[in-house]
Amino acid sequence: MANNPQSRKRARQAETRRRHNASLKSKVRTYIKKVQAATRSRDAQAAEEALQQAIPVIDRSATKGILHKNKAARHKSRLSAGIRAMQAEP
Repeated sequence: MANNPQSRKRARQAETRRRHNASLKSKVRTYIKKVQAATRSRDAQAAEEALQQAIPVIDRSATKGILHKNKAARHKSRLSAGIRAMQAEP
């Protein structure tokens, strides 16, 4: 447990940041799942719209350090590849 005022404050700040970061991470996961669900339902229009909504959220999380920039790029790449693959199938 924190013993002096400075360490108590740092513990409070760490907990606040942890909650905020967890919320942002959850938001990213939700947007990714929306794209994946639209892709699984074979709805190209909905999947494309969901991707266009997800990309700024993913980019913002990478900018803020919630996700690593390579992980954000990997998510965007895989989501768009899934949509392309779905559209290419007859």
